[in-house]
Amino acid sequence: MEILPESERLARLRLFRSETVGPVTFYKLLVRFGSAQKALEAIPLMAQRSGRKSLPRIMTVHEASNELKMLDNYGGRMIVYGDPDYPDWLSTIDDAPPVLSIMGNADYLSASSVAIVGARNASANGKRFTRKLAESLGGSGQVIVSGLARGIDTAAHEASIETGTVAVLAGGIDRIYPMENTDLYKQICEKGCVVSEMPFGVAPTAHHFPRRNRIVSGLSKGVVVVEASVRSGSLITARLAAEQGREVFAVPGFPGDPRAEGPNMLIQNGAKLVRNADDILEELASMHDKKIQPQTHLFDSIAEDYTAFDFSENENAAPVEGHDIILQNLGQTPTEVDELCRSCQISIKDIQAVLLELEITGEILRHPGNKVSIAA
Repeated sequence: MEILPESERLARLRLFRSETVGPVTFYKLLVRFGSAQKALEAIPLMAQRSGRKSLPRIMTVHEASNELKMLDNYGGRMIVYGDPDYPDWLSTIDDAPPVLSIMGNADYLSASSVAIVGARNASANGKRFTRKLAESLGGSGQVIVSGLARGIDTAAHEASIETGTVAVLAGGIDRIYPMENTDLYKQICEKGCVVSEMPFGVAPTAHHFPRRNRIVSGLSKGVVVVEASVRSGSLITARLAAEQGREVFAVPGFPGDPRAEGPNMLIQNGAKLVRNADDILEELASMHDKKIQPQTHLFDSIAEDYTAFDFSENENAAPVEGHDIILQNLGQTPTEVDELCRSCQISIKDIQAVLLELEITGEILRHPGNKVSIAA
C-alpha cells in the first residue's frame, strides 16, 4: 500500500474534525475530490451554493498540528484511513472512523478478535464466566475487544491482558472512564491497545457511546453479550454487529434476572448460544476463508454517484435539482435513501449529490443503514 504524504494525513484529520463532516460524508468527499486537501477547498463553495449564510467551520492546520502534538506528548499516535496499519476488519464497515488515536500496540487492531460486552452491574457469576471465556479465547489466539466499562467489560479486559486486549474509549484517548479503571487503562496501554476516534481531551458524553460501540463490533469477527438489559448499550453493540455482518453470540441466563433479558432475547432471535469458548471458536473457524475487503470497497458502488455535481469555480452556479423536494420528504425519523429515491422520483445519482451538499450545510443527518433524516 502506498504511504500517504504527511500533508494528506494532516488534511484527513482536518476534514474529519470539520463541522458537519461525519464518517460517511468524509469517504464520499474523498471519492469525489480524490484527496482530503481538495475536499477541504471545495467545502466553502458547496456551502455557498446551498445559500447557507455562514460557512461550516473547518479545522485549521494549527489546530490539527496541536492535536497531533498533544497526542505525541501523551505517548500516543494517530492512524488515519489509508495508513498501512489501519485496522482491516474495521475498514469494512460503511461508517469506519477516518481517524483513530491509539496507545499501545496497533497490531492488536488487525488481529483476529472477539468483542465481549455486557452489564455494568454484572453479577458475580457473570463476571466469573466472562473471565473464563476471555482467558480461553485469548489462549486460542483471539484478541478480546471491549469498552473499559464497569462489570463485564472490566472482567473481559482483566482476563486477557497477557494474551491481548483492546479497549475502545467513548471520549478522548486521555479520558479514562470510569476513573476506577485507571490502573487497568495503564496496563492495557502497556500490554494491549487503547483506541478512540474522539479528539484529544474530549470528555465522554451519552451520544459518544453508540459511536464507540460500532468500533467495538467493527474491530471484531463476533460480539458476545454476557449480561444485559433489553435497553442497554450492549444490545446496541449486538445490533451494530449484525448490521456489520459480524457474528452475534449470547450467554443465556435465568429468566427471572433482568440482566438475562437481553442475551435471552438475542438467542430467541437467532443469536448463537454460548456455553463455552468452543461454541465461539467453532463458529469463527468457518470464517477463516472469509476475505476482508480492501479499504477502497466503500467507494466501489458510489464512485460515480457525484458526477452530476458541478463543483466549478462559479459560486453562483445553480444547486442540483431536487434540493427542496428532498427536504420536504424528510422528517426527524431516519429514512432509507432508496425509499427517498422512490418518493421523490429522483435518480440515485442526483439524490446522492444533493444529500452530500445537504450534510455539508448541516441540513440533514446521516444514520447507520444508509438512512438520513432532517437535522433537528
